[in-house]
Amino acid sequence: MNNAKFVIQISRGLVRNARARRLVMFYAVLVALVLLFSGSTFLWPFLREHPWIFLGYWAVCAWITLLVVLLALYDLVKVRADAIQLRRQLEREYMEKTRREADEDARR
Repeated sequence: MNNAKFVIQISRGLVRNARARRLVMFYAVLVALVLLFSGSTFLWPFLREHPWIFLGYWAVCAWITLLVVLLALYDLVKVRADAIQLRRQLEREYMEKTRREADEDARR
């Protein structure tokens, strides 16, 4: 049970930290490209002779690709949500500053 909690905490950290998330995406894309290239060229005769290894190999490639796509979609949504939150915060600060200036002008 401790191993599961540890893996969950590491996953949360990787997902929440934008730099770590993008680094994982980068390396996962590199791994997927290397697997795609090697599976299509020099590993092809071996994979062709062993159907179960063939299926497992391409399943791993598909899983890594799906991981990258899901992380990219999450990153897109997270960046948009952060931008909306920042815009609202700036609007609040601007409105407060405008209100204070209007109050100061009214006092004069």
